[in-house]
This record gives sequence, C-alpha cells and structure tokens, in this order.
Amino acid sequence: MTDIDAHSDPLHQLTPLQASDEPYDEQTLADLREDAAEVIARYPQKRSALLPLLHLIQSVDGFVTGRGVRFCAEQLDLSEAEVSGVATFYTQYKRHPNGDYTVGVCTNTLCAVMGGDLIWETVSQHLGVEHDETTPDGKITLERIECNAACDFAPVVMANWEFFDNQTPESTVRLVDDLRAGRDVRPTRGPGRVCTFKQVSRVLAGFPDGLADEGVGAGAASLEGLRLAKEAGVDTSSDASAAEASQGDTERSVAADDAATPATPPVTGSTDTPANAPDADPQPQSHTPAKEDEQS
Repeated sequence: MTDIDAHSDPLHQLTPLQASDEPYDEQTLADLREDAAEVIARYPQKRSALLPLLHLIQSVDGFVTGRGVRFCAEQLDLSEAEVSGVATFYTQYKRHPNGDYTVGVCTNTLCAVMGGDLIWETVSQHLGVEHDETTPDGKITLERIECNAACDFAPVVMANWEFFDNQTPESTVRLVDDLRAGRDVRPTRGPGRVCTFKQVSRVLAGFPDGLADEGVGAGAASLEGLRLAKEAGVDTSSDASAAEASQGDTERSVAADDAATPATPPVTGSTDTPANAPDADPQPQSHTPAKEDEQS
C-alpha cells in the first residue's frame, strides 16, 4: 500500500504528522546520513541545519514523516518535539503526502482582481480539491497563495515555485492537466521544465540542480520602468553612481559617529534591564484638620 492509498481522499492539511514506523532501508539511511553530514558542516551550530534537513527528508519521503523527524532529531541532538514544532510551524513542510506538483494560485489583492479568484474556483472545481488537498492520483497539491511576488505579471500561478505569468482559468486547467499527464511543461520564466516536489525539496536542502541560471529571470513587465527611463534620456548609470556615492557618505558618517562615541563596556551579567531605583520617601505633608463648627 502506498502513502497515497493509506489515506482517505482528498488528503487534507489537518492530517497530523504520520508515525511512519517503518524504518529507512540501509541504503536510504546511508545516503541520508551522508547528505546530512554535508549540510550540518555548513553551520557553526548543528541545530541551525534543521530547516534544510527537513527539506532533505521531504526529498526522500515526499513529506515530513515521523521517521524523518526522528532522523533529524538524532543528527542534530534535538528532541523529536523540537523538530516537530518546527515542521508543523512552516507551511512549506507538509504533514501528509504531497503531490508531485504543488500548484499555487495567487489570490492576493492584485491577482484576485485580475482574475485570480476565478482561476482558483475553476481549477479547484476541475481537480475536485480545496486548499492544501491532493488529488487522488497523487499528482497535484493545490494551494491558495497570498502572494507569489510577481505582481507585474498578475494573475500568477506557480508550479513547484516556478512562474506561470498572466494566467487565465483555461490556461491553468491546461497546466494541471499537462502535469498530471506527464507532458513537458515550460514555465514563463526560469528553467525550461518543472521539477517534481521531491527534486525541488533536494534543491531547498542545499544541493543545486544546475538550473538556477536557466531562462529569463526578469520579464518585460519588470523591465518596463528601465525602458521608459532610457527612452526619456534618463542616465540610469549615473543614478546608480549617485546612489553608491550617497551610500558611501552615509557609511563614512556612521563610522565617524562610532569613532566619536565612547566604547560601551561589555555586558558580563544578565541582559535584563534592572529595576528602577525606589523613589525617595516623600516628606510628610502638614495637615491641619478643619475647625469644627463651634455653633451650638
């Protein structure tokens, strides 16, 4: 039985971390240990390697499994609770088997008014899944994204974090159908293909796939301001030089201020702010009782 078969369909975001009692086989465990050692060596403290190691687990299991949590805890001298706390905090770490392709539809303000809401409704109905649910064939996990950081190409859809710009409901339906059918899909910008979720997870763990510099990075919409500036005769290179000169002046000014400021002795004890000294006892105020009414 596969991970997909072991769950009711569709798979939902509230699924807890899976126990995954079945251990890794010897070869997988040896490969994981070798990769983990390389990742850990990049950090001065072992625990700092937790985020990439969780991506490494996802590159093998397709989501954060219980056995993956144990592996990270053992490698980093952490408790399983500490690892689970991180794994369940960030949405990029999946609690259930993720699809081969995470398709994210931006429904933030600009994309929404440009058609993102309609794209979401159409694709969600077409696939029969909602946010962070996976199709029964295990191919597509659908997500509603707050912002894809590509507002100049709205509405934007991402497949495993590769950009598909200026989308429509029809083009997005074709995208998910092509991904499910195993057909070649080319992003609008970036690499010439869309890698699987496991492949991308390995890149996020710190093992480059050589595709980072492929394709177009900034599209025409992003460069429109620069084009208009050149048409207007604006010397953008001089603006850059002026900005660099201004930054240099600022840095020199800060350095001069630092040199003029007496050095602060290092803190050797607690960094907590001490309590304020108690106020001096107030001087007693003279008080003359009001005269009693002498009238009888």
